[in-house]
Amino acid sequence: MRHDGEPWVSGEHAAAPPADNARVLIVDDDPGVCRLLSRLLIEEGYLVHVAGDAETALDAIATHHPDVILLDVVLPGDDGFTLCRRLKRDSATRLTPIILVTGLSDRENRIRGREAGADDFLTKPIDGPELVARVTSLVRLKRYTDDLDSAAAIITTLAVMIEIRDGHSEGHCHRIANYAVAIGRALGLGAVDLQALHRGGFLHDIGMLAIAPAVLLKPGRLEVDEFAIVKTHTVIGDGLCRNLRSLQTARPIVRHHHERLDGSGYPDSLEGDEIPLLAQIVSAVDAYDALTSKRPYQPQLSSREALALLRKEVDRGWRQAAIVDALSEVIRVPPYPPVV
Repeated sequence: MRHDGEPWVSGEHAAAPPADNARVLIVDDDPGVCRLLSRLLIEEGYLVHVAGDAETALDAIATHHPDVILLDVVLPGDDGFTLCRRLKRDSATRLTPIILVTGLSDRENRIRGREAGADDFLTKPIDGPELVARVTSLVRLKRYTDDLDSAAAIITTLAVMIEIRDGHSEGHCHRIANYAVAIGRALGLGAVDLQALHRGGFLHDIGMLAIAPAVLLKPGRLEVDEFAIVKTHTVIGDGLCRNLRSLQTARPIVRHHHERLDGSGYPDSLEGDEIPLLAQIVSAVDAYDALTSKRPYQPQLSSREALALLRKEVDRGWRQAAIVDALSEVIRVPPYPPVV
């Protein structure tokens, strides 16, 4: 029995790891228990590593990045509760599911485990089918959280690329996302919509990646044909998000954040309630940030002046007054008469 973090693979029970290379770390100082758990999991196609104490476990985690950790409560040195608590406090491992394995089935120890951050429990003697079912469920959860982390990283990276390429002021996409979410909260929107606002705020101009820099960075007013090119960024951006499942709720924002209530916007000339509310929110925030930032084609306005212009657009039938009012509250600027 090896306790050095290397895979446990035993003769007839050895199997190729599953297609997604799901990895399980067993932390137990009992070689017999490690052999049993390893055999049960390897038969199901998992790649298994073992460790006999907390320090060896930490080395194995840093090296192999397990998808699930089976952690015995009783260990040499730091016990399982202490190690679990340590892993859940570390940003690198806090999302790794941990199953506490113990012969203690009393309520007190389960409470201690929950307080330490354990995701599930198994009681000795181990039931094979139950073990496999719990590991499989938590591997699925780990894959889901990994996808979310990847999506967040991609969104942030793309936002920075857009800002650099388009000459936006630094932090433009972060401001759009944060303002939009704040307005969504002020309007009483739920968690799903708030997440969509955050992602859509970051990615609303992702289609600009396909527009030539000579057009994007041109000082002064664009020609009619140049503006027609710029307007295609909404459709292009929608297309870029189409095949990414995590971005489906952001697509209406990406496509429709330049629509106007009177139908004079683009790309689909939607009117009134045809325009998704989330797109209307991002539209107002995007306009505000553009007006209050340094741009080559217009002077930088104060918050008061920018809000006055947005209220004038409300009067023209382009925007909802409730959204502009919420924006005013978010940035803590009281209402002012519109600019004439």
